Amino acid sequence: MTFFFPFSLQKFRAHRTRRHKSQDFVISLHFFNRLISEEFIRLALSLMIRLNGATAAGTFLLTMVYLWLGGRVTIALAIIVSYAILHKEYNVSNEQGQEKTPAKTEKKEKKHTCCGGKGGANCCSSKAGGAGGSGHACRCSSKNKAQEKKEEAKEEKKGLEAGSFPVAVDFTQAFKPQKKKSTKQPKVFSKPMPTKKKTASRDDDFKKSAMTVSNGTLLNSQIYVFYCTLQGTAERYANRVMAQLCTMRDLKQRPTLINLDEVTDLDDYFVSVPSENSLYILVLPSYDTDCPLDFFLQTLEENFNDFRIDKYPLRKLVGYSILGIGDTETWPEKFCYQAKKTDHWIARLGGRRIFPIGEVCVKTGGEPKVNEWIDLFCETMKDDEPILYEYDESVEDDGTENDEMVDLEDMGNAEGNNSTVIKQMVAKDSPTYKTLTKQGYSVVGSHSGVKICRWTKSDLRGRGSCYKHSLFNIVSSRCMELTPSLACSSKCVFCWRHGSNPVSKNWRWEVDEPDYILENALKSHYSKIKQMRGVPGVVAERFAKAFQVRHCALSLVGEPIMYPYINRFIGLLHEKGISSFLVCNAQHPEALANLCRVTQLYVSIDASTKGELKKIDRPLYKDFWERMLQCLDILNTTQSHQRTVFRLTLVKGFNMGEVMSYADLVQRGKPCFIEVKGATFAGSSDGNGNPLTMQNIPFYEEIKTFVKKFAAELQRRGLGYDVSAEHAHSNCVLIASTKFKMNDEWYTHIDFDKFFDLLASGQDFTPLDYVAKTPEWALFGNGGFAPGDTRFYRKGKKKIPETEKLSSTYSAAFVNSTQQEPVRGETAASFEIA
Repeated sequence: MTFFFPFSLQKFRAHRTRRHKSQDFVISLHFFNRLISEEFIRLALSLMIRLNGATAAGTFLLTMVYLWLGGRVTIALAIIVSYAILHKEYNVSNEQGQEKTPAKTEKKEKKHTCCGGKGGANCCSSKAGGAGGSGHACRCSSKNKAQEKKEEAKEEKKGLEAGSFPVAVDFTQAFKPQKKKSTKQPKVFSKPMPTKKKTASRDDDFKKSAMTVSNGTLLNSQIYVFYCTLQGTAERYANRVMAQLCTMRDLKQRPTLINLDEVTDLDDYFVSVPSENSLYILVLPSYDTDCPLDFFLQTLEENFNDFRIDKYPLRKLVGYSILGIGDTETWPEKFCYQAKKTDHWIARLGGRRIFPIGEVCVKTGGEPKVNEWIDLFCETMKDDEPILYEYDESVEDDGTENDEMVDLEDMGNAEGNNSTVIKQMVAKDSPTYKTLTKQGYSVVGSHSGVKICRWTKSDLRGRGSCYKHSLFNIVSSRCMELTPSLACSSKCVFCWRHGSNPVSKNWRWEVDEPDYILENALKSHYSKIKQMRGVPGVVAERFAKAFQVRHCALSLVGEPIMYPYINRFIGLLHEKGISSFLVCNAQHPEALANLCRVTQLYVSIDASTKGELKKIDRPLYKDFWERMLQCLDILNTTQSHQRTVFRLTLVKGFNMGEVMSYADLVQRGKPCFIEVKGATFAGSSDGNGNPLTMQNIPFYEEIKTFVKKFAAELQRRGLGYDVSAEHAHSNCVLIASTKFKMNDEWYTHIDFDKFFDLLASGQDFTPLDYVAKTPEWALFGNGGFAPGDTRFYRKGKKKIPETEKLSSTYSAAFVNSTQQEPVRGETAASFEIA
């Protein structure tokens, strides 16, 4: 922009005279453009910047004169604004220059000292022969520099000897400087701390050594005592810690005792913290076999490697301490190793250790050592002396860095990041093995299991089969209940295994071959069948046929689809003429998409909303809801050729309210059948955090009411479903797609011979190609109890009146058919919920 104002008074007066003569009051723009040159403008602006007050006044007066002579207001404003901006920039640059001046002066003075620090008078370059030092460098400069460095090191050493520790910071406030300085002598606990590559921006504020203090006193903290146990030892010691803490009168808040295996989402405690004054105590055993602590350690490691999570989420804790329990005699090389690993990962996540890790041998130390550790910890709680936090640089060389990109879910198993060795899922000397065998399981290999349920025994004695007989034509006496994976990726509240099986999001154990599993599973199953030969009431014909397994229910316990060789295993079953009924929990979409043909595929839909599913299934995956929806999409696309079943296990007070939401899921997955069943109470589960009581078990009338509403909603949407069959004794009702209703008759049963013929042909086929007619006794409204079996009532139970019994017409027909044709078997487990 060109600025217009007169700079020559003579020319200005001449111009004013001409204007009066011509009565022309308009100032010519070309006149001022000729008067003002760009060189003059730069000179004027430079002068204005250097002279603060004078240039401001001069600029203002010149602008007023310009306006008085008829100049433009916009141009005048532009002059003032331009000056203000330049004036401000000059002041800022001037202040920065003043700040840098002392440092330069100091550096210059320090540099001038030479040859003994006498101002350069004795400088070798200024002596005779040096020509006044001209053209010669100081030959003693290196000597002086070394001397200066020694003097600086001495000064630093004197400062440390005087007790000057690193600057104290508040660990709970992300390393912010502390407000109060303490004169007390610090306790020093060395600990491994998080390390990452120095290029990461998240390490910029990381301090390698600092005095740490808490927001408040330790006695004001909310203490959480965590423990994990398989045999009860850690739980007993955790209760001992709780009892000792409760005797402390100065403790402001009552401690909370938590079983790690009961925690629904570990991130609630180890990514976010319950409160600002939380303090953690962990009482942890160490097992040489697989245990719940393996999943806990895996979660901590995944959180550390998850870029979406704050790198130091546990720095918000007041502090933590760990009491490790182990056995130096049996496993000296792995003594308290899981407690040490936990300490390692909590430290790397930003936790502040307030007391050294305890290591107690249950055989040589036991109760006295535990009591000693607890007493010392309680004494530490009574003071708030600052703790010196030291960064352990040795963790930088632990080989944990890995530049290779891996899937986030597999980070725990990535090469160079593997915190756990490969173990057997259920070793024979493990507490898990003892618990499962005590419950009646036969553990096959290291990760498979077989068990005979009560309905197999009931059918052998002629007292009836489970609900799968009335719904799908399977008799329990010829069914083997098996799982190739005892581990599961959920911890359902209604699980009747009481949390005795391992949990994990993915496979991390040794793998047994499919043929080995099947061969030994059949041996174990037949061995258990033999045990029934002396039981009163066993039907000889059914006992003989029970040694020819016709069906295999891949459920029992755990998640069968997790087994890496599940397709090969199913293929071996089909080669032996054994039908396959696989149950999955809709948490492994990739494995589901790759699944081969099965006789019938179940998907557990335990809740209709995300909140209810988390509450009832307690899944391990954070994206559990998205995984389930993805599985439903797979059923409707990739696996649409399968005979599919939605299994709904209803628990009163948990998942019986949202009929509309269930209909949304059915509309998305479009299964062939919807199996609605009430949960079965299998004893108290309080020991594993399962809150179910008999009040949570729905009555059959409640199941029927729910099913009728559900079916009505599906019909209202035009989805084509209706109630088809039932088994009242198992609290189970079947809703089927109307495509299985032909000529006004239901065809929900399976023709197994036809299935194997189609499978052997190698041609594509659909579920409608191997259906069989549903008998009248199995239809909804007729109870579903098979004719030919005798209903057994426990002592004291009221029998059903004769008028409510099944019609003798089709009862006799069924008896004749069972005598003439071979029994086709059924999956065991009327109360099976897996």
